[in-house]
Amino acid sequence: MLAYAPAALLFLVFCVSVLLERRKFSNAVVLGLAVLCALGALLYRLVSSKSPSVPYVVGALVALGAVALLVLVCFLFLNGVRMLRKEGRSPAHLLSLLAAFAVLGVVALLVVAAVLRTPVLIGVAWAAGGLALYFSFLFLCFVCYAFLYGRLQVRRKADFVVVLGSGLIGGTTVPPLLASRLKRGREVHERLSRRGGSPVLITSGGQGPDEKLPESHAMADHLVAEGFPAELIEREDRSRNTEENLRFSKEIMEAAKPGYRCVVVTNNYHAFRAALIARRVRIRGQVVGSPTAAYFWPNAMLREFAAILVDYRQSNAAMCVIIVLGGVAAWWAS
Repeated sequence: MLAYAPAALLFLVFCVSVLLERRKFSNAVVLGLAVLCALGALLYRLVSSKSPSVPYVVGALVALGAVALLVLVCFLFLNGVRMLRKEGRSPAHLLSLLAAFAVLGVVALLVVAAVLRTPVLIGVAWAAGGLALYFSFLFLCFVCYAFLYGRLQVRRKADFVVVLGSGLIGGTTVPPLLASRLKRGREVHERLSRRGGSPVLITSGGQGPDEKLPESHAMADHLVAEGFPAELIEREDRSRNTEENLRFSKEIMEAAKPGYRCVVVTNNYHAFRAALIARRVRIRGQVVGSPTAAYFWPNAMLREFAAILVDYRQSNAAMCVIIVLGGVAAWWAS
């Protein structure tokens, strides 16, 4: 059982960290490392048992991994094509396709390097494979913890419900994505009200260059048209991105009630990154997500992950340099 000690220790660290602060990306990484250590310990015990079935089990695992990789590539490719058909040809909508081609490119490079075994190809393959494993690990950590974060219960009491804005159709109309956020915001508000609270709902979003009115005003009008009381709505109409949404909403909440608690509402794919930003700007509250169309979710998660990589660019750049240097060492040793 000693082999499982690192996994148990990491899981304990994860539990304590989540209790202290849920809104940390390090929670996702620690959980991923705990699972990785547990799988490593399981494999070690399997190999050290010297059972005659070990080669068959290892072969089955390799075959399963190959099939999973093929299914992943096909899924990403089909999702990318569907995104282009439904959402149009935009760089932000190409992430699924680019991910599919990146996986194929890395696999092809590894195969060619294994066949030709030239020093340069071996070094490049080591670096490319290492980078692929690093980013794949981080992405799996991100997806799994984002799923767990989205399952957290909404606090029993809150003074504000903040709904984050997004673009408007034709400069005036609330799109389905934003309507989903507003519906979820109403549900959270109603639940908090039933528990004896009287929260204020803040619609947060400024006016873009192609919009005829601030997003927050269109959001408020949409809520009032759906029967929500206008006197319970506060508009934050200066923000241009998620961080400003939260900063300017925080100013409104602190001015009204310095010891406030809040619930922030966005779409489910965006909830965890919004929570990371909320922690950075010291918002007192949690973030919840509203449903998103299934075809839109994979591409959106890739976009959110890319944004998180940029937010933690210094540590990621350092890891990339280390991995590339490992590739150089492999080339030198060849």
